[in-house]
Amino acid sequence: MADVADFEQKLKEVADRVTVALDQLIPPASGPEANLMRAMRHAALANGKRMRPFFVIETGAMFGASDKSLLRTAAALECVHCYSLVHDDLPCMDDDDFRRGQLTVHKAFDEATAVLAGDGLLTLAFKILASNETHDDPAIRVMLIERLADASGARGMVGGQMIDMLEEDSPRDLNTITRMQRLKTGALISYAVESAAIIGHAREAERNALAGFANDLGLAYQIADDILDAEGDEAVAGKPLRTDHVAGKANFVTLLGVDGARQRVRLLAAQAKEHLAIFRDKAAVLLHSVDYVLDRPR
Repeated sequence: MADVADFEQKLKEVADRVTVALDQLIPPASGPEANLMRAMRHAALANGKRMRPFFVIETGAMFGASDKSLLRTAAALECVHCYSLVHDDLPCMDDDDFRRGQLTVHKAFDEATAVLAGDGLLTLAFKILASNETHDDPAIRVMLIERLADASGARGMVGGQMIDMLEEDSPRDLNTITRMQRLKTGALISYAVESAAIIGHAREAERNALAGFANDLGLAYQIADDILDAEGDEAVAGKPLRTDHVAGKANFVTLLGVDGARQRVRLLAAQAKEHLAIFRDKAAVLLHSVDYVLDRPR
């Protein structure tokens, strides 16, 4: 890939494909459940970078994995991510009014509908993975389901969110925040590359390399997000910023300072790239994704 513009174009192409898939998987409905389906579509079809689905599809491409399997797995993962955003925005969590440049679901509809829309997206994700349209090998489907349950549950994303909620009333140190973000943000990014490796029948050494890559990239992504929260433009971000500062929450920027946070991102990015050396030229797109995290729009 020649430059950042080429990478962003590829990112957009994948995002468009995932949006089309989600549009088909969450069709409009009539009758009593129509409002729920509208809320689910409001959350899932909103503009987003679709970074997690991007990692599924581009990692799988390195192994020549089935495009249909990758796309459906990517869509399932995005359903989980969108559900998490819907619930994260609720008044009992972060109480945000805007997400991805539009009203959050509880503002566009109501709180009860937002809770149910998140529940609907979460359960839909497992229905997608359980279908033989996703993969003809039931053992692969079970593995994809099991790993997503781990990544999104109490020992993954939900566990990280719980730490985030508890830490509002207690001091935060760097180790606690690192653990919280590895679970809250990093777990789904790790699933993205792991699921692609499962579908692509990657060797153990390759799966270990991808796990290291995702671990470092996921943390770099979150630190870059904290920098964005401190310095970014809300019009570009499509969501409220300075939220941690307003809530009095510690994060990587408040603990390390902006310069220290940037230095940590650069270190993690370099480590992430080192993990990809085993793949040589096949990992070109993933290497560019690391640079994209470093230079995220502010």
